[in-house]
Amino acid sequence: MKILKPTFIAVGALLVAPWGMSSGASAAAADRPLAVVELFTSQGCSSCPPADAFLGELSRRDDVIALSVHVDYWDYIGWKDIFALPQNTERQRDYQSRLNLRYVYTPQIVVHGTWQAVGSSRSEVQRQIEAAKKLQQIPVSLKPAGTGTMKVSIGAAALARGEEAAVWFVAIDREHETAIRRGENGGRTLKYFNVVRKFNRIATWRGEALNLDVPVPARGTPGGDGCAVLVQSLKTGHILGAGFMTADAW
Repeated sequence: MKILKPTFIAVGALLVAPWGMSSGASAAAADRPLAVVELFTSQGCSSCPPADAFLGELSRRDDVIALSVHVDYWDYIGWKDIFALPQNTERQRDYQSRLNLRYVYTPQIVVHGTWQAVGSSRSEVQRQIEAAKKLQQIPVSLKPAGTGTMKVSIGAAALARGEEAAVWFVAIDREHETAIRRGENGGRTLKYFNVVRKFNRIATWRGEALNLDVPVPARGTPGGDGCAVLVQSLKTGHILGAGFMTADAW
């Protein structure tokens, strides 16, 4: 397991889908309990490949939204992660604070913004997934709304006074295979699943029904294989609801 104390982190400035599902499943997913799984990983981390493979297994489940979130703080050891984004590192540091952790590390899995575990700890992650599916979740549906656009519908729910939630748009690539030439994984060819290419905040939800028209990446471009929307409490970091759509629907 690779660890990095927060004082040494340099940073800049939820979803995936079960890809075997048909595009028409996105609307039905609004009523299905889903567990959002974020794997913080790096191509420069020798402990990460087993967790990357595990995420690939989770990505094929219809009750899990699995995200491969590549961080950039291991780039200095000989290989620059080609999928790493500064905002991914920033997101992991936010979890570090919310979950009262002493440091960030890879591979780390965060389930539903609520629990965390070492990314290769299969039994613990499975337990957290089952717990997440039992939480009350607000409905989130994603539907095509014309070329290059989707309509996001978020249901209404009672919130504590003053509480708000961020609405995150996540665009992903379904699968990548990369030959690593240097660093701890030098000489290996590794496979990654549901790789996050964009992780942008697009709105704020305050408990009232919300409808948004959101542009999506073109197929064949980074993030053009599918997208997800996460509704995440700004107070606790817990994910309150999530939806996804595959590129087949675009």
